[in-house]
Amino acid sequence: MTYRRNNAYLASLSLDPQSGSPLHKQLFLALREAILDGRIRAGIRLPSTRSLANDLQISRNTVLSAFDQLLAEGYIVSKVGAGSFVSDQLPEDFLKSQNLKAKPGARARKVNVSARAQRIAGAQLEKPHHGKSFSPGMPELQQFPFEDWARLLGRHWRHPKREFLVGNPIGGSVVLRKALADHLGQTRSVKCDADQILVLSGSQQAIHLVIKAFADINDPIWMEEPGYPGIRDSIISAGAKPISVPVDEEGFQLDRALELAPQAPLACISPSHQYPLGHTMSLARRIDLLGWAKENDRFILEDDYDSEYRYTGRPLSSLQGLDNDNRVLYIGTMSKVMFPGLRIGYLVVPPDLVDLFLALRKGEDGHSPAVAEAALAEFISEGYLASHIRRMRLLYQKRQQTLVTLLQTEAAPWLTVVPQESGMHLIAHLTPRISDKDVEQKTRIAGMLLRSLSSFYQKETAANGLIIGFAGTDEKEMPQLVHKLVRILQELDNS
Repeated sequence: MTYRRNNAYLASLSLDPQSGSPLHKQLFLALREAILDGRIRAGIRLPSTRSLANDLQISRNTVLSAFDQLLAEGYIVSKVGAGSFVSDQLPEDFLKSQNLKAKPGARARKVNVSARAQRIAGAQLEKPHHGKSFSPGMPELQQFPFEDWARLLGRHWRHPKREFLVGNPIGGSVVLRKALADHLGQTRSVKCDADQILVLSGSQQAIHLVIKAFADINDPIWMEEPGYPGIRDSIISAGAKPISVPVDEEGFQLDRALELAPQAPLACISPSHQYPLGHTMSLARRIDLLGWAKENDRFILEDDYDSEYRYTGRPLSSLQGLDNDNRVLYIGTMSKVMFPGLRIGYLVVPPDLVDLFLALRKGEDGHSPAVAEAALAEFISEGYLASHIRRMRLLYQKRQQTLVTLLQTEAAPWLTVVPQESGMHLIAHLTPRISDKDVEQKTRIAGMLLRSLSSFYQKETAANGLIIGFAGTDEKEMPQLVHKLVRILQELDNS
């Protein structure tokens, strides 16, 4: 529908009934932009609401709503007996045919932000990659027991307790903290009471709180090389300096860490399943690291992100379970064992640090959603979580075997891969002829998310490989996906 009058802009005014946006809002926005651009000049009389409605073939109430909004925001003025006119009180620079959007070549404004913000401003923000195949860390979603989960959620929403409606303790709901304490004690040998657990909005918030607690400006903080980028980001956002400590097949190298930064107050590690290489930290090195923390009054962040999925023997005990001096802060998440959208992680802190971390958490966001936590507590205590983990452990083992066989058979000229004892991803080492970053870029376009191993190093590296998730990709789809990967490898090898 188009409005045709003497004014050049009004003659081309059009609305789209199929856009999903209300017509009165479309008309308001179109007229406002035209006024600000100068296409409808100050002092111009607008047509009457009745005639504009007739010409646009819309109801007069729709036009009245748009005019009322323009009047309320000062874009037009109404004169009794004369009609509606474009206001002449708008700033001059808005009346010189300037578009609301910045023109090409326009000078960017200078914004003074903190030095801490400047350090993280260059971080690359990823676009959502939901649905991409081979995404590392993505669990199987189709086989989650949503009916049981929905029933538990429904139970608490239909008859919610008052305590869940008016707030939540800073550390999270008491019932969930108790359920987590029992679960972690049984499955990960974590030694803690419910009061030592903080329920958070994910493992990244837990990482952030721990680093914030121990890192002053310019403090060196140990992290693994290669390592999880989220830890590096939190160190930088705290104003501290990430110190990249090499890992080998026995895990984190304490001797190298002491050479690089002996005064570091905190070590950030993933001892049970190093991310991304997948190594397990040896018992000797665990004991040495705990000894360092005890003797030097230092602390350890243990990121235990996916240790539930171990395919040879029982899951390894946590480092926290070996700690006899309360030096380990243990971090876990429900994203891998349930689904990422749940946004629930947890942090286990030493007893004498509980009040400190409650205060830090209060400064972040106060408390977490209570009803979902109550449902999760029952999901754990009634055995649904343990049952789901057992099923997924068998499924993921099968998927890993399928993927390894396909890669070894189809892609052997370009990469080497071996099975992992635990986790949700594989490391495939590439021939030097092909850049892992080129493969990552090409596979993204093809609907897959294979991470380049080299991008997880902070220092220059000769590492050249792919991080390939298998947990969330159906084994029936894997042959076609591997075939697509092989075509990409061939193309890059021949270019």
